Amino acid sequence: MPPSAIKILAVDDVEDNLTALEALFKGSAVELLKARSGVQALELLLVHDVALALLDVQMPGMDGFELAELMRGIERTRRVPIIFLTAVATDDRRRFKGYETGAVDYLLKPVDTQILRSKVQIFVELFRQREELARQRDEHAAALARLNAHSDNSPLAIVEFDARLHVIAWSKGAERLFGWRSAEVAGFTPRQFAWLDPDDAAPFAALMDDLIAGRRLRDMQPMRMRTAEGLRVDCECYCSALLDGQGRLVSINLQILDVTDRKRAEDTQRLLVGELNHRVKNTLASVQAIAEQTLRHSSGPSDFAPTFTGRIHALARAHSLLSNTTWQGASLRDLINGQIDIGTVNPAQLVIDGPELDLAPELALHLAMILHELVTNAHKYGALSVPGGRVSLTWVVEGDDLRMEWVERDGPIVSAPRRRGFGTALIERSLKAEGGSATPGYTPEGVAWTLLVPIGARIRPVESVEPVIAPAPPKDVVADARVLAGQRILIIEDEPLVAMEIAAAVEDAGAVPLGPASTVAEALDLIETSEADLAVLDGNLQGEAVDVIAAELTDRRIPFLFVTGYGRDHLPPRFRDAALVGKPFHPNGLLVAIEQLLVPQAG
Repeated sequence: MPPSAIKILAVDDVEDNLTALEALFKGSAVELLKARSGVQALELLLVHDVALALLDVQMPGMDGFELAELMRGIERTRRVPIIFLTAVATDDRRRFKGYETGAVDYLLKPVDTQILRSKVQIFVELFRQREELARQRDEHAAALARLNAHSDNSPLAIVEFDARLHVIAWSKGAERLFGWRSAEVAGFTPRQFAWLDPDDAAPFAALMDDLIAGRRLRDMQPMRMRTAEGLRVDCECYCSALLDGQGRLVSINLQILDVTDRKRAEDTQRLLVGELNHRVKNTLASVQAIAEQTLRHSSGPSDFAPTFTGRIHALARAHSLLSNTTWQGASLRDLINGQIDIGTVNPAQLVIDGPELDLAPELALHLAMILHELVTNAHKYGALSVPGGRVSLTWVVEGDDLRMEWVERDGPIVSAPRRRGFGTALIERSLKAEGGSATPGYTPEGVAWTLLVPIGARIRPVESVEPVIAPAPPKDVVADARVLAGQRILIIEDEPLVAMEIAAAVEDAGAVPLGPASTVAEALDLIETSEADLAVLDGNLQGEAVDVIAAELTDRRIPFLFVTGYGRDHLPPRFRDAALVGKPFHPNGLLVAIEQLLVPQAG
């Protein structure tokens, strides 16, 4: 776009002189503003920005000197260059008066047009340059204001050094992150105000030397720095060197990101992964040991399967309790109630009494297995093997020990066993591992166990709360094969072994397994193409949520139940009240849950 015309002001009481000046500048990049008097000139100056004023000295009313003095007294016009034009012979006194009023030149008429045009062109060019400088100044000021506004609100700490590593800029973000104000660190080097962690001082110095020498122009390095209070901050430093036109260093800029929380989260994640790996391996080792020992002490498959499954369920129940507290501990009373929840104990046959106690994770797992073994033995040989039998489980804190008493009454007459079974060995060794002891007693009235556990930091009392016991179906409830026969059961499960177990269970009951589907896409395809009567749905499929599957089943009026290792809090919010069977599950328990959903359909 061509530059706009630059305006100059010509003031003369003779119209012919103004016309001559207008003709002189016609066709140039100059716009001539004409005034016949000083008053008209002032009016034009209040409206227009002019590069130059050409003033006639001799004018009626207000002469050129008076107009110049008024222009110098007004802020808007005080910097407008003035050239006096006069036809009157002048002496040095009048010339000096003209310069005193602010004139830059004094020309006699008739004026040499070439000289006047050249002088005007100089002031026009100066005016253009002033306008450009003003424009650049405004742009730079706006850019600096934006930069300051954004950097002040930035999570980054922005620090700038000169070539001798003296701080020349310290942003608001740096003040917030490190605690020093800009005035407190300006002019200092990092070593002078203990900003760097001693272990990273040498790498920082090497990096700065490379930037100063030009061996590197930009880099990113992790650094540990200190706050004004001496606290260590883990940072990522994005460094860059600013060079002038000759390649000399002007400054070094550091944009510093606080990654302390991120590194702490990464460390925590590594710790959690390691802990998870440890717990999973321990759990698998425990399952392996339970399987081998149960098999060794079983008379056959019919004896092995229920015993092994019961022990796995007891272990799983304890894991669920610990998961609910993020592995901080589990309530002793909840461990006992867990045996009731999974149907191993009839609540009418069990009396429990003792204070509320929280147990450390490993102790909770051991006691869960011990309780299950006590219940299992009572079912096989003791008080729980007959309807009228009774079991009392009480516990008290005595000094530095937790004493638990398991007493059976009104059962079959018992005597001391001739050999120690796996259950007895498990009880004794589990408590021995905790530094405690387990002492059995055999009387004609029944079996009695005294369990002692050192309290230490693994057991702590809590405020007494009323336990919430989930109702459990009687242990001997069996699914009705007439309801399940011929029903098409869609299996949506991403774990092959679990899918095979579900398929085997429903097939043994006379139902028809469909699938399995292991992804969301596969599940939606099967729902659309198969005519399922019911669906068994995992709570998560290969890391994907199952909300869309549950919604599709609901829209098609296909009843479904979740089979998952998650609690209800991890289910899709809309379906948290849906039927749920926890993993690991007993096949009969799964079939009973399926039957309960199918009964309304069959009816």
